[in-house]
Amino acid sequence: MKRLTLFRHAKSDWDDPVARDFDRPLNRRGEKAALIVGQFARSHNMQFDMLVASPAVRVTQTLDTFLAGYGDPLEPHWDRRIYLASAATLFDVIRDLPETADSVLMAGHNPGLEELILELVPDNGASPLREDVEVKFPTASLAAMDLAIDHWTEARKNVATLASFIRPRDIDPALGPGSR
Repeated sequence: MKRLTLFRHAKSDWDDPVARDFDRPLNRRGEKAALIVGQFARSHNMQFDMLVASPAVRVTQTLDTFLAGYGDPLEPHWDRRIYLASAATLFDVIRDLPETADSVLMAGHNPGLEELILELVPDNGASPLREDVEVKFPTASLAAMDLAIDHWTEARKNVATLASFIRPRDIDPALGPGSR
């Protein structure tokens, strides 16, 4: 059994005049969301053997803030393939994970992360959490899945159960849609 937790970067600042999308930073709401999600992960004893992430600025800033709230150091392994990746590319990243890691936190972007969840977790009506993800996987959301595999190379469609799905608004309603 392997556990894969997906973490979408927090809300970014579309008003910042950066030249490249890759360099877009977080906004204040995003910083607050990343911090409280990190605190949630700590208070719920979420453990990670490895952190693999997109090197985009909004992801690095999300992780800096998340890890401040989480309180345990995790050294990110930056993987450029995760930046704006499709679910197919994310499967490649997963299959390349080291076997020594049983619980991995992957931080990146939508729509790839949401598509990955929907491909990993069967659409059989048995998971209300999957239905919630299907509606939307918002910024700074965290989804933990248990994969019925022994080796990361075995990652494929319909092999996971969604153990938890937390959105910032579930922790602090002020971080829900429409709030700034």
